[in-house]
Amino acid sequence: MLLDGTLLPIDRIAADRPFYSGKHKKHGMNVQVLTDPFGRLLWASPALPGAVHDIRAAREHGILDALAQADVPCWADKGYRGAGGRVRIPYWGR
Repeated sequence: MLLDGTLLPIDRIAADRPFYSGKHKKHGMNVQVLTDPFGRLLWASPALPGAVHDIRAAREHGILDALAQADVPCWADKGYRGAGGRVRIPYWGR
């Protein structure tokens, strides 16, 4: 399985701070997705404000606990550093 977060752009709103992603430099909603190795969508989370980091969003949705309980191996990017369990990330270095 593959785990990743994506930012869905939105129009700027009055209470924009929680929805502003400093990484992408735009307003949006953070959605976590699980896919199979062929890229087919298995699950998509409810949207969180764009300022929420991927690891926090995965924890809030219970994805990491569910993967650990099911003992399912999962690959993710470096945004999930510290996820533990069966979540594997690329080598953290230079």
